[in-house]
Amino acid sequence: MMAAPTPIELATVRAWADPPTPAEVARRLASADETLTVAATADELAGLIACIDLTTLEGSDTPARVAALTEHARIPDPDDPDLAPVAAVCVYPSLVPAAVAAASGSPVRVASVAGAFPSGQSPLPVRLADIAAAAEAGADEIDIVLNRGAFLAGDLETAYSDVVASVAAAEGRLVKVILETGELGDLPSVAVATLLVLAAGADFVKTSTGKIPVSATPEAVITMSRSVARFEAETGRSVGIKVSGGLRTVDDARRYAALVSGQFGPERLVPAGFRLGASRLLDALVDARRSVPLT
Repeated sequence: MMAAPTPIELATVRAWADPPTPAEVARRLASADETLTVAATADELAGLIACIDLTTLEGSDTPARVAALTEHARIPDPDDPDLAPVAAVCVYPSLVPAAVAAASGSPVRVASVAGAFPSGQSPLPVRLADIAAAAEAGADEIDIVLNRGAFLAGDLETAYSDVVASVAAAEGRLVKVILETGELGDLPSVAVATLLVLAAGADFVKTSTGKIPVSATPEAVITMSRSVARFEAETGRSVGIKVSGGLRTVDDARRYAALVSGQFGPERLVPAGFRLGASRLLDALVDARRSVPLT
């Protein structure tokens, strides 16, 4: 359990927002796509598997389903017991105890969405109680949503203070804040939102809930990466990026990893700095790894 970072005044970071130009976006996209012309290695695929937050967020979820998912997280490939597990399983707060029990004795962390996920449109005390309940149930990590209603209305102070309060309610758990970039409208807004949640104390900034038609996009991840780099340069505090929503294929995972490593270098592609939130992606990566020679 980590100590919550000290929030930075919102006014201090507003000037740091510097979204990429169209030319930079095009250059970064072309560079990332160039990496896809080289076949993935077994080590590359294993590294991507280790960064997955294996997720189930359905109304039909049951303790048995979560237990099975967690077992898959612990042993991604039964034919290769030496393959490292995924970073975390991500479930609703009511199912945290089932995930905690199933993950016991393994390095797999338990993440829980909370704070009136996915809309965030409950009153703040309700959202904070939801976060506190997930933490009390044993979650290691809490994934919350930005108050997009306040943000889109121009009330950045409320959006910021809500994240500050949410980080406090998580009581030292790692906190990821979902921007829902598909609702923010443009890349300058994504840049501001990224810096806002990091200034408020978030440990990770995350693209999407996966519950709206427009989820993660390369353009949003380029903007978030640029903003994270600026934040780290200004503050000296390392934070992470989680890409989530619509990731299904090996190329999806490799493209987003290339976009992040293009900003920070390949050393960023570890669970402490990079996550891939997905439900179907793990099997695609495991299948692909089985088809390439081990090095």
